[in-house]
Amino acid sequence: MKPNPNIRTVSAAEAGQKLVQYLGRVLGEDAPGSVLMRWIRTGQVRVDGKRAKPFDRVAEGQSVRIPPFAELRPVEERAGAGAPLDLPVLAETPDWLVIAKPAGLPVHPGSGWTDSVQTRLAQAFAGSAFVPTIAHRLDRDTSGVLLAARTHQALTRAHAMLAARETDKRYLCWVLGEWGLSALREPVEMADRLEKAGAPGRERMEAGEEGKEARLVAVPLRIEADRALLEVRLLTGRTHQIRAQLASRGHPIAGDAKYGGGKPPMRLHAWKLTIGEETFACPPPWSGRWDAGPFLP
Repeated sequence: MKPNPNIRTVSAAEAGQKLVQYLGRVLGEDAPGSVLMRWIRTGQVRVDGKRAKPFDRVAEGQSVRIPPFAELRPVEERAGAGAPLDLPVLAETPDWLVIAKPAGLPVHPGSGWTDSVQTRLAQAFAGSAFVPTIAHRLDRDTSGVLLAARTHQALTRAHAMLAARETDKRYLCWVLGEWGLSALREPVEMADRLEKAGAPGRERMEAGEEGKEARLVAVPLRIEADRALLEVRLLTGRTHQIRAQLASRGHPIAGDAKYGGGKPPMRLHAWKLTIGEETFACPPPWSGRWDAGPFLP
């Protein structure tokens, strides 16, 4: 007997997702969420032969019946599956795909940007049980270590650890101005409340009484007359946090035009990430007078 093409078995990588989320990943962008919800609620989608609810979690080994509509083919049947991944990969583990994100490439597509890290992952892993999914954020013009989860359970765990501040994220940056906030290799903690300000399209994060708490620790690794190389450890994760907090103290990041650091490229790099027992590192691709290699801890 031939297997039913409309029945899928949940893999280990897919386990733990909500049923509606699972269907969305299986069927891709051609299937609107409202349609998926209707299929589930009317019993056209069944799990192990039984009706289920949209937000029930699927488990490894369960069978999911998908309505046999030809125009909504599973993603592995779509053209273009398995395109080469045009991104530098630092490491691959059962849970993680670790990418060295280049500056200038956004993590997710958005207004005016179709190319992104997640777009390239979707193209390269089309047809996979679970497309590696970015677990945290980096600004478009920030380079460095970027973590993508290879299973839904790994993604859920990463989000929980990030929310609980159980990860360690370290950045390197060159800042402008005469550094006087601490001595060489002496840490200094910065605490502010950041809020968005400015006209649409020109928003900046600025310190204010009503903003969200933002804390970091900066350690100068090199101090010169008009600039300094810092290692920064984030204690919170706010939009533009490092850029805004340093600029507010008279030390904009070199090349950060938005916060007064002059002409790009911006010298901000996510160089080390520790999650659980695993640490992934990537020195910045800077050269010449911006080379940070000789001063790394």
